[in-house]
Amino acid sequence: MMNFAEFKKIVNLHIKSNSQDAFIENRKDIRVKKEKTVVKNLERIFDATLKIGNEKGFHAMSMRDLSEETGLSMGALYAYFTSKENLLVMLQKNGRDSFQQVLEQSVDKDDSPLENLRTVVKTHLFMSEAMQPRFYFTYMEGKNLNKSEKKIAVEHELNSDGIMTKILIQGEQQKIFKSGHHALTTALIKAMLNDWYLKRWKYAKLNVSVDEFADYLLDVVEAFCLIQSQTEG
Repeated sequence: MMNFAEFKKIVNLHIKSNSQDAFIENRKDIRVKKEKTVVKNLERIFDATLKIGNEKGFHAMSMRDLSEETGLSMGALYAYFTSKENLLVMLQKNGRDSFQQVLEQSVDKDDSPLENLRTVVKTHLFMSEAMQPRFYFTYMEGKNLNKSEKKIAVEHELNSDGIMTKILIQGEQQKIFKSGHHALTTALIKAMLNDWYLKRWKYAKLNVSVDEFADYLLDVVEAFCLIQSQTEG
């Protein structure tokens, strides 16, 4: 599994690709028709929204704040979204799609459950580091989504958990992992992963890099999950 520096190059390509997807999905509402311009400005709008939203909260952000941060007039901003709620939905979906695509592509059917578990843990962690403002924003602003969007967000979370749980079940079937409550094990691993991007200050004080955190977390997870003979091997 690659280190964070190598991983980040791949993630940056996905982020740009998903800005193009956002243009395609919202083409009927976006009044600017030149794709290159839309993709560039959507990235600018998303980045500015994340910055302001994480500093003062999305609902406290005014359109004037966003205009000043992006350098786009308020009229120009409304050429890309119909309302603040529409902007929130676009941004949340853009982040979810980036994460889901990279996570699903990281799992190799030909790899062992142990290798896939290592890959999924590192992928989740490295994604949260590369997209930390998005992950933090998604966590903090999830409560402000409308009912239908909250349902989608929950389904996304359950799907992400399901990938890891399935790997743990396969590992038990192949006598690599211990038997246990694999969905609960997944929830505990995810809690440790979330701690990285929610409390970065804590790990900064410990002078722990994301690569060090990943390796240490995997040591803990493997010590808990692996059958003793696998640990000794």
